[in-house]
Amino acid sequence: CSDPPCVAVSLRKATYSYANLLERKAFTISVPSQSQMKLADFFGVTSGREIDKFAATGLTAVRSELVDAPYVAEFPMVLECQIVQVFELGLHTQFVGKVLDVKADETVLDEAGMPDMLKVLPLIFSPGNRYYYGVGARLGQAFEVGKEI
Repeated sequence: CSDPPCVAVSLRKATYSYANLLERKAFTISVPSQSQMKLADFFGVTSGREIDKFAATGLTAVRSELVDAPYVAEFPMVLECQIVQVFELGLHTQFVGKVLDVKADETVLDEAGMPDMLKVLPLIFSPGNRYYYGVGARLGQAFEVGKEI
C-alpha cells in the first residue's frame, strides 16, 4: 500500500521472530545488498534461539528509535514498521506493517534522495527454486511507458 505505506512479511509460527513480532507489534526489514548474500542467508538459516546472529557474523544490531525491533547497521536500506494487521495464511502468518521510516545509506541514494535499486542491489529470493537473484537493468518509467500505447 502506498497511503499509508505498508509492507508485509510472512513467518511460520515455529520461528523465533514470530513471537517477537506478536509481542512487540513491530518489525524492521534490513535489506542486504548482493555482496552481503552469505550474511543474509545465514540470518535466514540460523535460529536466534540457538545463536546470536550478530555476534556470529560481526554485524551490528541497532535499536530502532521508532519501533521495538533491531536492524542491521551494515545493510544499505532499512524499513521500520508498526504492525497494523495480521492474517493467518495456512503454514504462515502474514504481518502487515505500516512503514514509519526508511533509512538508506547515502551511497545508495539517487539525485532526488531516494533509494536507487541499482545502487542498493538488493537480493531477490525465489522460493520456488530457492535461488537468490540480483536486480537487472532499469527498463522504463512506471506509469509512463504504457501511455505510449
